[in-house]
Amino acid sequence: MAFFCEKDLVVLCRQCCSTNHQHHRVWPIEKAACLHRKQLAYSMELYKDRMERVKKVLALQVSRPLELKRKVERRRKDIHFEFEHLRLFLENRQEALLKQLQEEEIVNLAKLKESLAKTSEHASSVRSLLKEVERKYGQSEMELLTDLKHVYDSYRCLKSPGNFSFTFEDFGNWLPPQYSGLNPIVKCFQADVILDPETAHCRLSISEDRKTVRYGLRQKLPPLASRFFLCPAVLGSRAYNSGRQYWEVDVKDKSDWIVGVCKESLPRRKKNQKQQLLKQDGIWAVGRCSGCIESNYIALGPKRISLLPKVTPSKIGVFLDIEMGEVSFYNLDDRSLLHTYNNDHFNEALLPYFYIGTDSKPLKICTVTDSE
Repeated sequence: MAFFCEKDLVVLCRQCCSTNHQHHRVWPIEKAACLHRKQLAYSMELYKDRMERVKKVLALQVSRPLELKRKVERRRKDIHFEFEHLRLFLENRQEALLKQLQEEEIVNLAKLKESLAKTSEHASSVRSLLKEVERKYGQSEMELLTDLKHVYDSYRCLKSPGNFSFTFEDFGNWLPPQYSGLNPIVKCFQADVILDPETAHCRLSISEDRKTVRYGLRQKLPPLASRFFLCPAVLGSRAYNSGRQYWEVDVKDKSDWIVGVCKESLPRRKKNQKQQLLKQDGIWAVGRCSGCIESNYIALGPKRISLLPKVTPSKIGVFLDIEMGEVSFYNLDDRSLLHTYNNDHFNEALLPYFYIGTDSKPLKICTVTDSE
């Protein structure tokens, strides 16, 4: 009659029970096989679940080269934008950055391939173990318990490979502020933007020079079709349908603000409070919204994007290029690019747009001398 040692996970004869295993827990074959068959059934479910998770990871890893390519292409466009206005005297630097990016692409692709190989190997190991467990499960009692320890040890030693993430050098701060492409934009395309009182919400007060606006007491104003009815916003007085324009807005200390451009046809009188404003079509802007979950700073356009500026912006630069279909926003506190909307086709004139929020702190359009 044969027995099974629960401590050493081996099949024993009667003589072995009374010698090397006399202090161990020893069970009859039938009882041990019944117990371990249940445990193997449970293990099969674990392996199947793990196999499904590995398949998902493997499918993700297979798609990562395309993701890497898209990320590299996106960063390449960012680099080209940074150097567009400095190409004549910074060509060598641009070529160096593009070469660095290409090298990083090669390095990341090599690491990605290595990660993919490890994940594939892990999937193969899990698949083999699953087959071994399924084979064991279908064996006779004696065969099932023979070499069972190897199956359990293999599962305990199985380690999942970690997920690979891309890393890139931060090229945004490689140039000192005096070489920023923002300088020629300011000098060449500065626009004298003033506010249009006939578009201002009834609780907005506009200064005499029409450069400053703040939220305050309700005023008795004519109910014009051009006036914002529920949303505390105001527009610039001049619409742009060609050329390039640049202006700056001081948003210091305000908890809620949105600045940018909008279509002339933007609805003014429907219930477009802030939450509806965030979904509004016909606006290209950046702003700070204290009620947003993912980030206080957002970009509003064809889709809503969260922004994570390295330095808290107190002054925003807006650059509108009608012919190129671009609107760019700069954080003037560190002269960094916050966001660019490009390849947009503006099918009507655009107006400077200012959402003030409901705090009493002013929002101010800066003059040329303020920017120098």
